[in-house]
Amino acid sequence: MADETGFQLSGSAPERYEQYAAPIMAPFVAAILDAADLSPGATVLDVACGTGFVARAAAARVGPTGRVSGADINEGMLRVAKTHAPRMYPDIEFTAASADDLPYQDATFDAVVCQQGVQFFPDLAAALAEAARVTRPKGLFVATAWADRELIPYFVAQYEAVKKYVAPERVPEVAASYEAAFSGTSERLTTTLQEAGFHDVTVHEVTFGVALPPLADYAAAQLSSVPWGQAIVDHGGHEALVQAGRAVHTHLKDRTAPDGSATLPFAANLVTGIR
Repeated sequence: MADETGFQLSGSAPERYEQYAAPIMAPFVAAILDAADLSPGATVLDVACGTGFVARAAAARVGPTGRVSGADINEGMLRVAKTHAPRMYPDIEFTAASADDLPYQDATFDAVVCQQGVQFFPDLAAALAEAARVTRPKGLFVATAWADRELIPYFVAQYEAVKKYVAPERVPEVAASYEAAFSGTSERLTTTLQEAGFHDVTVHEVTFGVALPPLADYAAAQLSSVPWGQAIVDHGGHEALVQAGRAVHTHLKDRTAPDGSATLPFAANLVTGIR
């Protein structure tokens, strides 16, 4: 299904996430792994691994003598992760599991990492306690969570479009879900990690300029890969999703290049803790 912009809604939401979240996530994946300071032969767990952005990059760093596991509660995401797993290393072990009930023995991993997942855990304390349990003594926990939405123009624009194009009766529900994406504050993460048993906890804000393709197509396509986009489709169908993407583009018109592309700041809290 397409419109005059050329945007076509195809594949599953996880498949679209793999494609359209990639440019946004890439610099933060590198930042997480730099902070984790992985060496060849290390064992790594990617919690809430999604389609495997971090797990794949970790495999490249730990090499064939290392071991990478990925856990996620969403089996659709895991199917895509398995499809895209590299074959030049031992297979990454992807497992369906909740972050607060991990199927690994105590002190299994040199590092536990989580890219843009901690803010969505229903029980953050339980999830971080599990992360502590499976991390070896002196091992590292490293995660990112989006910083204040007002620091991220793309998400400001997207939020306004979401509120406009979902069903009016669903605005409070969708708004609450959207707000959760920005609940990984420095204070919350620091306190909960310390209570879970990590020490030397540090949080600092990292910002990257992310180059996005022409927004006329990209904004709707990226929105289609997340739950808020599905809420728009549920109410107004494909055309509403296209209109929401156009609204994002219009909101950011002063930041776009003549071809409609844009390089925009994205900011996240990067947290580390030692077991």
